[in-house]
Order: sequence, then structure tokens, then C-alpha cells
Amino acid sequence: MKKILFIALIVSVAFSGYLAFTTIDSKTPVVVAAKKTYSGTVYVAGHGGHFAKADVTIDPNNADDPIKVNGLDMVNIGNTKTHKTHDARIDATDNSVLFWSTYQLDPNGKQHVGKSDLKTGKVITDIAMDPDKRSTGGEKKMPIYCASGQSKAYYMPVFMGSEAYVDVFDKKTMKHLHRVFVSDLGYKAGSYQFAHGVNSNKMDKFVLTLTMKGEDGKMNGKIDFVTVDLKELEKGKMKEIKRATHTGEPGKTITFREYFSQDDKLIFQSAGDRMWVLDANTLAKVDEKMSAAGENHDLMPTPDGKYALLTIRNGKIEACDAEGKPMMKDGKVVNITDGQIQLYDVDAKKIVGKPASTCFACHKGMGLGDKTAILCGLDAIYKK
Repeated sequence: MKKILFIALIVSVAFSGYLAFTTIDSKTPVVVAAKKTYSGTVYVAGHGGHFAKADVTIDPNNADDPIKVNGLDMVNIGNTKTHKTHDARIDATDNSVLFWSTYQLDPNGKQHVGKSDLKTGKVITDIAMDPDKRSTGGEKKMPIYCASGQSKAYYMPVFMGSEAYVDVFDKKTMKHLHRVFVSDLGYKAGSYQFAHGVNSNKMDKFVLTLTMKGEDGKMNGKIDFVTVDLKELEKGKMKEIKRATHTGEPGKTITFREYFSQDDKLIFQSAGDRMWVLDANTLAKVDEKMSAAGENHDLMPTPDGKYALLTIRNGKIEACDAEGKPMMKDGKVVNITDGQIQLYDVDAKKIVGKPASTCFACHKGMGLGDKTAILCGLDAIYKK
């Protein structure tokens, strides 16, 4: 009996100690469960005619540096004169295939659309096309393609100039099937700039964004969002589902690339000086955050939708020579632009930690520390 009472006393003391440690008050530390970490390969499009291939680890528990770039490589599709690219689109049914399109005409006046084998890094198909006579991209040589979407059988790059359009290509043959102009939705040439778009994961909708212009011909900070029927777009037709307008700052708020969350409930939208999260059904604004690190050009959620990666153009990086020493001009440090990725916490609704370089770290190692790196879109393959 005494033995039983002794054991009961020990358990009681231990339990009391547990409560004393875990009871929350102003002086008691709270033990918080560790957040999930992610690892994968991120493909970031750039003007060098290649994609930066970054092996990354995302650790939200590290508040200062949540993104670690473990290694950098590249996937070449051409060179800086012929294949400047903004567009990274991994095939939804075969993640060994990367579709892409070019941002600027090549020296022969052609725009390019193609696909590459991510296992070998080799280009599978490269289609050189004449620019459309209806678009000013042919005259000004830029901008051409930037964003893109897809369905199971079709790849759909979006021409971002004016008049803007969505092209429809057969994924297997890369045959060009349709060219669908946004004028079919009532938008007149010259009334907008920088059209972008992407598909939902169910592949039933496609969202288009257009940065609107005022009567003075300048971007006025108003952004139109239009969702259309993806099945109809496959056939070369625009069938509107929903339309909304959001407003930022004239000349600075410019919508670029975007993604749907995996469950298709949210749209993650890059917007130059800021980022937006929208309700995918109503197109209502869920969150808005300013991009303090640089200009935001893409915004891709993790598979579980808890975080998202921003691509950032940071124009405040110190250039360096072959020895890694800062480059000076007129007594001042020379700055160049670096391509970086940064983390957004969906639940907390905040951008967390410092951005991580996907360009300069590699450029510096190759003795290109004085060269600006212009990134744009990204796609990623996460490890399960």
C-alpha cells in the first residue's frame, strides 16, 4: 500500500510540474511546433537565354533566412541575343518537360516558342515564328511573351504587348492551333499594357490580367482581372466567367505572372511594387503586401498552399570584379540588378525573411559580378 501511495505521489508531482511549465502567462515561454520544411528545384527564367536551376530548401522556422540555395545550375535554350525569356512552364502531366517562350525578337525578327527536356537540359523543339501584324511587339521588338498557362494537351503562352493574345499549341507536336486576342473581351488596342495569364489546376479556368492605361496613355494603376473558360480557350474562343478591377499606384503597380493555389481557391498575383492574393471565385482581394526587396514578377505557392515564392528584381546589389572586390565609378559603388526569390507566409499574411539570390551568386562565381541579371517567371518541382 505504501508503495502505491509513493508512486501516486511521484506522478502527482510530475504532473504538477508539467502544468507549471506549460501554463501560459506573461512570463512563461510557449513551445511552438516546428513548421514544415520544403525542398525542391526551382527554374527561374532570365534574359541570358537560360533558366537558373536552383536546388532550394525552404525552412519557415528560420525567420531571417528561410530560403537556402544549395546549388545553382542552368538550363540553356539559346543565348541573350536570341532567347531572352520570362516564361517557365513545367508540363503538368510530365515534369521532365519545360515549355518556354521568348520575350524579345531574335536578330532575324522571329519570336520563339519551344520545349526542353529537364533530364538532359536539351531543347526538344524550338519554333521560330513571324510576329503578328496586329501586335506592336513586331515593331518595337518587345515585349512579346511573358506568362503562360496550359491544359492537359495544350501549352498557352500569353503575348504581353498590344494587341495582346493567347496562343494555343499542341504539346506533343508543338503545332500552332489558335491565336485568341483579348479584343474578343472588349479591350481595345492601346487601352492596356502587359497582359498575363495562367490556368487553374482543375484546368477549367484561365485568368487574364491587364494593366490599364489612362487617357494620357500612361499606366494608371488599375488592373483588370478576367477569368475565362479554359475549354473554350482550347478551341480558340474567349468565354468570360468573371471580371474585376483592383487599383494600385500609377506606373508602379503592374501585374506580371500569377498562379492558382493547388486547390484553386486563391490566385497569387505579382504586381511590381506589391503582391496580391485574390479569391479565385469572386476575384475579391484577400491580401496585399508591398514588395520592399524589389520589383515582384511572379508568385508561386507551395503545393500545400501555406507559403509562396516571389521572384524579385533587386537593383541594389553591389557589382564586383573578378576578385570579388566592389566596383567603383566616380567614387561610388556600382549597383547591378540581381534575380532573387523571397518567401510569403499565407496564414500569417506577411513576407518573411531576406530574399535569396538565384542569379548573382552564380554570375559572381563565373567572373560576371558586374553583369545585371534580369529574371521573371518561375516554376518548381518539389520533393515529396
